[in-house]
Amino acid sequence: MAQKQSILGRIAQLARANVNALIDQAEDPEKVLDQVIRDYTANIADAEAAIAQTIGNLRLAEADRDDDVAAVREWGAKALAASRKADELRAAGRAAEADRFDELAKLALKRQISFEQEVSAAAPQIAAQTEVVDKLKSGLASMKEKLVELRGKRDQLVARAKAAQAQSQVQAAIGSIDVLDPTSELSRFEERVRREEARVAGQAELQAGSLDARFAELEDLSADLDVEARLAALKAGGA
Repeated sequence: MAQKQSILGRIAQLARANVNALIDQAEDPEKVLDQVIRDYTANIADAEAAIAQTIGNLRLAEADRDDDVAAVREWGAKALAASRKADELRAAGRAAEADRFDELAKLALKRQISFEQEVSAAAPQIAAQTEVVDKLKSGLASMKEKLVELRGKRDQLVARAKAAQAQSQVQAAIGSIDVLDPTSELSRFEERVRREEARVAGQAELQAGSLDARFAELEDLSADLDVEARLAALKAGGA
């Protein structure tokens, strides 16, 4: 019975296992679930073997009880037959033979009582074994349901992981497309053109400034020549 209770306790523990908690607490839920599924499958196989043996033992006990019940009826019938024969012989004045059949009837009754005691003793044991078998069957059914749930969770998790991986690959591909986007190359080329245009404009501005300076020098020189001419004229007039 202790072994049966141990099996029953293990089945109950496994059937109560929280699949979502296992997933949430695991660093690699897929590996954890695969291991749990293997453990469940192995425990279900062990439980089925133990339950089959328990059921077998129960059926043997029931068969023995049925044999004892049949023996009770058989020895009761023998006791009744012997008692009637004794009555017939006694009525016929054959008392000695009648007494022998009465003794046979008593022996048959003793056997009947013995088998009745066997039936009574077996009743609570069979009831207890039947209760255990029913609980084991129920627990096993719960384990099988939990196994289906685990496999479903595992498949969902793998599908989600594959979808996430595919999405990651798509995002990586999009990222690489952005890096090689022709518009970004055009933007860089446009920026180089703008810098070149600015450089040329700067040179032109610089050259323009230099030309203005030269014209300014010529104007200063012209002014000096005018002054010299006027000075020469004054001197000529005074003479």
